[in-house]
Order: sequence, then C-alpha cells, then structure tokens
Amino acid sequence: MSIPAIPGISAIPPISSPAMPSVPSVPSTPSIGSTGGSGFSGSLAGAVDQLQAVQARSDTLAVQASTGQLANPHDYLLASTEASLSLQLTVAVRNKALEAFNEIMRMPI
Repeated sequence: MSIPAIPGISAIPPISSPAMPSVPSVPSTPSIGSTGGSGFSGSLAGAVDQLQAVQARSDTLAVQASTGQLANPHDYLLASTEASLSLQLTVAVRNKALEAFNEIMRMPI
C-alpha cells in the first residue's frame, strides 16, 4: 500500500547551520608542585581571601545596623546570609580535604 502525495507541499530546503563561534584557547594547567601561585593552592587562597572580605562587609553592616546608620536593613540580612553560607562552604571543603588526606594516609604501601 502506498501513501499518496499531499498536493501543494514542496520539499523543505536544507537548513544551513550558522558558523560556529570561535572558542578561546585554554591556558595550560600548571603542574603539581609548581610555585606559580595558581592552581589548587591559589584557588584556596583566593577563596579564603574572598571569605574574609565577605565577613568584613557583614561585620561593617552589622555595626551600621546596630548604631542606626544603615538605611536599608535588607543589605545587612543579605550580607550576613552570604557570609554564613560562604563559611559553611569553606568548612565543608576543608572537611572533604581532610577526609581525602586521611584516606590517602590509610592506604597500604
């Protein structure tokens, strides 16, 4: 049994794909033990510095809120929540790193 053609419908022209955007080159990853300051240790140091900045901002806004100098108390609420979540994340990463270190130390030689 054959299916009859539908009158008035022409073939659909092929869709031309747009040109692919260029992908920027990825810098080479430094080797473990390099002294460049980038890599995992640099990332951890940057994260701790950022945590300290977030906590300092939260402390400043807390003082302003308690002295009545803060016009919008929502700013303090957001800053304190951000500082709390950042600290929780930092503690979780530290705990995972310690667990991984302890697991490596338990491996038989």
